[in-house]
Amino acid sequence: MSSVFFVAKLALVLLIPLCLLVYALAMPNKPAMTNKTEPKTEKSTDDLRSRLTPEQFYVTQEKGTERAFTGKYWNTKDPGKYYCVVCGAELFTSDSKFDSGCGWPSFDKAATDKVDTHVDKTHGMVRDEIVCHNCGAHLGHVFNDGPTATGLRYCVNSASLDFKAKDTKAEDSKK
Repeated sequence: MSSVFFVAKLALVLLIPLCLLVYALAMPNKPAMTNKTEPKTEKSTDDLRSRLTPEQFYVTQEKGTERAFTGKYWNTKDPGKYYCVVCGAELFTSDSKFDSGCGWPSFDKAATDKVDTHVDKTHGMVRDEIVCHNCGAHLGHVFNDGPTATGLRYCVNSASLDFKAKDTKAEDSKK
């Protein structure tokens, strides 16, 4: 009877490291990312903390999320452009904004190549995180359930954005 336990113990002692080795070898060599560009602008943490509100810092630097329906721009319908609150890069325009009902500003496309995506496997989900191409600030996530022709829904934290309204009076005076 003791020889059976000995064999079982020996098998476990040998199989566990073998399984761990097989698992480690099966893992990818580099982190999965859909867009491998590196942020170009580095800002010191002290500089960012002095310029940003605590919520803006939490969202953009610590990959946080503001509560739904509480952000400054979730219901903004004015014409204009949305910029990165960290570096000022243009990210979205009001032309691509729509009401998705999710409680965060939603857009169907980014302004040219100003937004990068990375695979985000936090919180037990697999999502596509969106970050500012210029400085790497966390913006939110993009989903493939948008109602427009692009099929995309960029779900963005208001805390990561700075909105500049289009000067409609200047436009009207030119006409």
